[in-house]
Amino acid sequence: MYPRTDRTTATRTRDRMSYVEPAAHAVLDEAYHCALGFVVDGEPRVLPTLHVRVGDTLYLHGSTGSRPLLAARGDAGLPVCVAVTLLDALIYGRSQFHHSANYRSLVAHGTAHLVTDEREKVAALTALVEKAAAGRSADSRPPSRRELAETAVLALPLREVSVRARTGGVNDDPADLDLPYWAGVLPLRLTPGVPEPAAGVTAPVPAYLRPARSPWLEPAVLRGEHVLLEPLDLAHAEELYAALDDPEVWRYVGSPRPTDVAGMADYIRVALADHQRGVRVPWVQRCAATGAVVGTTSYYQPDEDLRSMEIGFTQLGRAWWRTGINTEAKLLLLTRAFEELDAVRVTWQTSTLNERSQRAIERLGATREGTLRSNRRRSDGTWRESALYSMLADEWPNAQARLRERLRPAAPVAS
Repeated sequence: MYPRTDRTTATRTRDRMSYVEPAAHAVLDEAYHCALGFVVDGEPRVLPTLHVRVGDTLYLHGSTGSRPLLAARGDAGLPVCVAVTLLDALIYGRSQFHHSANYRSLVAHGTAHLVTDEREKVAALTALVEKAAAGRSADSRPPSRRELAETAVLALPLREVSVRARTGGVNDDPADLDLPYWAGVLPLRLTPGVPEPAAGVTAPVPAYLRPARSPWLEPAVLRGEHVLLEPLDLAHAEELYAALDDPEVWRYVGSPRPTDVAGMADYIRVALADHQRGVRVPWVQRCAATGAVVGTTSYYQPDEDLRSMEIGFTQLGRAWWRTGINTEAKLLLLTRAFEELDAVRVTWQTSTLNERSQRAIERLGATREGTLRSNRRRSDGTWRESALYSMLADEWPNAQARLRERLRPAAPVAS
């Protein structure tokens, strides 16, 4: 329990105040930035900065040349006030007076000191990196001596701390309850978007930057003798563009053919956004022998309740047609669907004009169910008719045996 002082004792809405350590730690650990207030030469200053809590000490990140860090060099340290706020919802009342917000906020007062012990400084910076993503400090280069010298860290013992929070709904006056205006709560939350790699990055997005999801939405790495399926990433744009830069590959595809690497990156962004929304699980295909990116494929509209999904968005560079890559990719996807995810139904759709694709699906052992009329819009605005195929779980064992037989090397001919 933090002691109450003149600076932390509330003068109104005292029921929203808390002085217990777990509440304060929770706010500090969830928030990613804070406001650092201090006085320099008689003038107030407020700076946004990154922070991390280690035990009962708050560490603040800065530059060795910044005003608060310069002012904190002396033995006396720097008197500061730190504020952190998490906004949880907007409250819409029937009256303007009762509009409000749900929030959790913290204010800490004290004297911050510059961290001069190198081990403490490195530990604080490592904790800051780990706050960005657990495991990241082991997955990145540590700071050099020059970088450590250019970086400053302030330490603020958490001694004079208060937490204020508002929860709940609208507090309209009884006289306003019959007014014909909408009132309620709009929840807010900070959610990660699709990770975008820096130029030149070829490593896949690490697991700690991908949201924890149902296995049905997880693009697990799938390995075969001919093909490797790995999660599609923006880092694949250049290689994927080179592999699919062929008008024949895009002949029956609904989306327009990318004209350059940037266009392919946009194409991948759509797939990744679909993945974020839970409607697509995209993979890139690599040749297992050479490691070259050769195409892409996806689960589409995976439905864990109905235990069904579609295999689609499959594009393979023409140089790898009839090499075993497409057959084995489908074997891997079907094995995951029926044996790991316990699906009962897998479907395919392809243009009724694409006879090559129809024959390929039929060779997998799928059954044609019929034709879907005008169900997909082409890039030119026209509508296509799609041939619909399916495979059921009880049909999978025979289909699997046929696919494995097709992938077996031909026996040598006796002389």
